[in-house]
Amino acid sequence: MELPGPLRRSRDWVDHVARASPARLALMVFATIIVLVTALLSLPAATAGGQRAPIADALFTATSAVCVTGLVTVDTATYWSPFGQAVILVAIKVGGLGVMTLASILGLAVSRRIGLTQRMLAATETKTTRLGEVGTLVRAVVVASLVVELALSIVLVPRFLSLGESFGQALWHGVFMALSIFNNAGFVVLEGGLAPFVGDWWMGLPIVLGTVVGAVGFPVILNVARTWRSPRRWSLHTKLTLVTYGALAAASTVAIAALEWVNPRTMGGLPVHEKILTSLISGVNSRSSGLSTIDVGDMREATWFLQDALMFVGGGSASTAGGIKVTTFAVLVLAIVAEARGDRDVEAFGRRIGSPTVRLAVAVAFLGSTLVGGGTLLLLMLTDLHLDVLLFEVISAFATVGLSTGITGQLPDSGKYVLTALMFAGRTGTMTLAAALAIRHRRRVIRLPAERPVIG
Repeated sequence: MELPGPLRRSRDWVDHVARASPARLALMVFATIIVLVTALLSLPAATAGGQRAPIADALFTATSAVCVTGLVTVDTATYWSPFGQAVILVAIKVGGLGVMTLASILGLAVSRRIGLTQRMLAATETKTTRLGEVGTLVRAVVVASLVVELALSIVLVPRFLSLGESFGQALWHGVFMALSIFNNAGFVVLEGGLAPFVGDWWMGLPIVLGTVVGAVGFPVILNVARTWRSPRRWSLHTKLTLVTYGALAAASTVAIAALEWVNPRTMGGLPVHEKILTSLISGVNSRSSGLSTIDVGDMREATWFLQDALMFVGGGSASTAGGIKVTTFAVLVLAIVAEARGDRDVEAFGRRIGSPTVRLAVAVAFLGSTLVGGGTLLLLMLTDLHLDVLLFEVISAFATVGLSTGITGQLPDSGKYVLTALMFAGRTGTMTLAAALAIRHRRRVIRLPAERPVIG
């Protein structure tokens, strides 16, 4: 079927941009969706009071939702109307799927097939190495997200019903929280937040499990689903992700429990079983989800520093989590170990990791550090707040986590714009940098003489 002239020209223009610079197209699509969500949240119908939301708050909330972060300048449950909350929920779903994956879904629905351009774009977002797998992976993304979100909803809706809520209210709360949990979005539509559920295993365990599934990444989910009976056949990416994520989650759970166990402002007054649940939630929420049953602002500064490191690492590639990703962290650690041992190659699980991958990991980590450092410096100049709370907020924004010490709403509009830019850069920056560098392979006939500068 022949498309009308304007649509055909638009398609051709998109195809041209996609071939010339997939990373640029990714930025444009993300920005366009954020602008649309901002416009919807700026409508009087989006707020509970019927007034227009300030542009800084509307833009901040839209970016936080599309980038599945969870940082907020106004209370989601009380400030936004049901329409505004619905807009936020749709933005979370779009951001969680990934805009490039969504583009492939739309292309598949319209043309019954995925073209080469769409395959290239989806491969950029989902980190698929073979273009032939993108169609399968796109379907897996949709099915996996719907199945997990449905399962979480089935578990959570009865919990809200048991609290005396009407069926409609319980259904809304259950579905909203299910999508927020799996997409690691960090938004809470409950008045009073999650504090009333600090010792509630019915609420806490789905948060832990849903966060982990959403944070390991869709390629891992697909690989495990295909070969779950034969772990030896898992890809190197899957093994690195699961081992590194599991080790960090276990270590952070124990470390946070040790730091906060007797803190009277957080876990100190809780029974042992509630302390265990709170530690489990804290062990995974600082990696991506941002959902917390205790006030982060009441934690010790040592705990903040630990969470800074955990948030910066983040979750799995092509997941709803942010950060530089656990595989980047794993490759850097393996490179350090290989250098310390004097090994020629970086190896893991019987496989050699090539030097281009190591260089890419260094570039992504350096970009992340630069963004965090620059954002912190700007906020130090714009506010009178201390370094510890500002650094925590900046890393939470860059890593799209959503944990906060409570200063987000106190920031001036200029500070809110800084965090907005960090959320956008954190969601798209490392992805587009990796895509841009991965396709820049230059073959040089003449190589310059080698010489080693002094390091360290």
